[in-house]
Amino acid sequence: MRADHVRERANWMRRRLLAMIVEAGQGHPGGDLSATDILATLYFDILRFDPAQPQAPGRDRFVMSKGHCTGALYSALAGAGFFPEAELDTYLRPESRLNGHPNRTYLPGVETNTGPLGHGLPVAVGIAIAAQIDQADYRVFVLTGDGELQEGSMWEAAMLAGHRGLGQLTVIVDRNRLQQGARTEDTNALEPLADKWRAFGWDVAEVDGHDPVALLQRLDAACLPRSRPLCIIANTRKGKGVSFMEDQAGWHHGVPNAAQYAQALAELDAELVA
Repeated sequence: MRADHVRERANWMRRRLLAMIVEAGQGHPGGDLSATDILATLYFDILRFDPAQPQAPGRDRFVMSKGHCTGALYSALAGAGFFPEAELDTYLRPESRLNGHPNRTYLPGVETNTGPLGHGLPVAVGIAIAAQIDQADYRVFVLTGDGELQEGSMWEAAMLAGHRGLGQLTVIVDRNRLQQGARTEDTNALEPLADKWRAFGWDVAEVDGHDPVALLQRLDAACLPRSRPLCIIANTRKGKGVSFMEDQAGWHHGVPNAAQYAQALAELDAELVA
């Protein structure tokens, strides 16, 4: 089953990214873990690409707008074959290609540099406009954090995408309701979030961001011809898969100690055999 494959790959990604963070002594595990199921669904089922030809003109484009969550992104790229899995062990080391924020100059599979929040969607809108002008059939996907939607540049880009009718563009919001240090609704409320996107001329859908079956159904539908851009609000939990990290703003960044790491691996082992 497609969903079983995605579920297995997501479990592997969680284990791998935690190992990377522990080894590096730094990282953003909370947001990595909330995005893992989404990235696994994209990279191991939905996206069209050839890792042997990462710049092939017909490839789908994926932009990781929440660019600080590189543990999840790099594990997906390695698992998909863009570079050897062993290179994940160099995460955040001096002269490694696996920087704290993705860099397209060094790493195959990365479409654009991201990190400072609010830039990924504007770039993706430009990519989608190019596809529209060229009448190309590649699709453009963006993963954004919900805290990132407090950036004005995101809404400027959303307005232009709706105006242009960019049907090849899909934005997925990692709606874990937490940002660095606090809840999004306490910092700068986003709700009614779906209505905001609709007001800019987007179609909107909501989905359980940790259910591979639901994600596959929604993303399959996103790949059908459309005349409007689509926003998928994926309801997630920060730190998903590791009980002591789940829904905890304090795990926006941080490193589990030895006992916590062992507990996390045990929980992921149990999930795999459940």
